[in-house]
Amino acid sequence: VRWQHPEHGLLLPASFIGLAEETGLIVPLGLWVMRTAMLQYQEWRKLDVEHAPTISVNLSSRQILQPDFMDRIDVLLQETGASPRGLELEITESVFMENADHVSQMLAQLQKRDFRLCIDDFGTGYSSLSYLQRFPIDRLKIDRSFVSGVAAGGGDLELVNTIVALARNLSMDAVAEGVETMEQLERLRDLGARYAQGFLFSRAVESQRAVAFVRSGQVEPVPVAADETSPG
Repeated sequence: VRWQHPEHGLLLPASFIGLAEETGLIVPLGLWVMRTAMLQYQEWRKLDVEHAPTISVNLSSRQILQPDFMDRIDVLLQETGASPRGLELEITESVFMENADHVSQMLAQLQKRDFRLCIDDFGTGYSSLSYLQRFPIDRLKIDRSFVSGVAAGGGDLELVNTIVALARNLSMDAVAEGVETMEQLERLRDLGARYAQGFLFSRAVESQRAVAFVRSGQVEPVPVAADETSPG
């Protein structure tokens, strides 16, 4: 999500998502993002893109704790005609600390509708590992702060190795975030990590260029804002 501000130009999420959370605007913003993602997925399917890519959408605890959260999701699915399998919903570990019983019910309903569920920035939260068995999680995304140091070995390498093994033992996928160098990628491959994301593969691009990336496996260089960081 980017905000084209009339005075400050293009703002990245770090500039406004925190404020949106504090004010509650994250709820309507999150619904807009969800609807846009569903419509985009439908457009990609119409283009007959082979193996149309799934779209990851972040969910905040404020959204999940809304009493009518699932009703709104069902309305969006009906309006857009999108397949839930086309979207992967990302939550952070802190969500489990808000209201575990309610979150458990919401995630179970999302899984029942065939959404894929992912824990974002895994390893940076403070909740118990017991939620990995309690909640229907499909994928763990290893935080970029750990991935950035794997090439140098040491503690970060051991942490990533542990998370990859944990995911494998629980029949989950593990995704390494923020991969920027071939050396990092090679180390991750040595650890058995099957999935990765980051600037090594592509920077953020518009939807049409994303289609070109899927079809050809590469995109043209894209200008990056000074404070933009690798996806993670």
